Amino acid sequence: MELNWLRTFVDAAETLNFRKTSERLLMSQPSVTVHIRLLEESLGILLFKREKNRVSLTEEGRHFCPKAKSILAQMDQSIAELQAFAQGYRKKWTLAISPLMAETILPYILKSFTRDHPDLELVIQVEESEHIEELVETEQVSAGISALRPMRQDIHCETVYNDPLLFILPRDAYDDESGPAVSGEAMLQSAFLFTHHHPAFWDELLLKLRLHVTGIRTMKVTQAHIAKRFIQEGLGVSFLPKSMVRRELIEGRLMDAHFDLFPLPEVSTYFLTKQMGELEKEFLQRVQSVHFS
Repeated sequence: MELNWLRTFVDAAETLNFRKTSERLLMSQPSVTVHIRLLEESLGILLFKREKNRVSLTEEGRHFCPKAKSILAQMDQSIAELQAFAQGYRKKWTLAISPLMAETILPYILKSFTRDHPDLELVIQVEESEHIEELVETEQVSAGISALRPMRQDIHCETVYNDPLLFILPRDAYDDESGPAVSGEAMLQSAFLFTHHHPAFWDELLLKLRLHVTGIRTMKVTQAHIAKRFIQEGLGVSFLPKSMVRRELIEGRLMDAHFDLFPLPEVSTYFLTKQMGELEKEFLQRVQSVHFS
């Protein structure tokens, strides 16, 4: 029995169409038929019913399909582990991070962390904060960095840092000294406000804004890096964590405007894990050591 026969069978069991399977697997339709026939002969069991131009799984075929998928998954995992071993990796550590983290501190620490752990296969899995707790709970990842505090009591949680929220505008034609004072209320009334690119604060913030400012026009932009890009292009304004815009503010690509309608909240970033081992402690300490002045 060959693995290619199993791959062909699993795909054909899903499509129930040998032509579609041939297109998906980049092989000829006669080759699909041959693979299925050879697999059936090897097993001594009919896996498909053939009626005119239609095929369907036999009862035995339906029973065998999940087992074939499991065999292929185990083989793929074994090959991946062997390739990792050949590269010198002796341990795998999977970290789930929110898109906000990918845009802020992670690039600063990965270089030194991987250099100090050459035998560690580090997998970065970018997920929305809403999903990270479940991944940590089910141990699909070793740890997670999220914008949301976990609800489950069995997850170890530590605050990585607290981040002030800033009112971010496009860079204007004036420098900071000669330019006119920027009115937060006027900007909110004259430009789109990009919202919902952070999972924690927008509902409460919008409620407060609408109590203080009339005529706000919002545009939901669910990724912070897209909101930043839109602001740079002069399409609107938004409220973003300081760490998210630190580089753009330093380089003069965005402007941080004074906002005095009411105090803006801070947003927190959390480290989540089921087991706080030495590797998790070290990574957390590295993240916390990054200074956002």
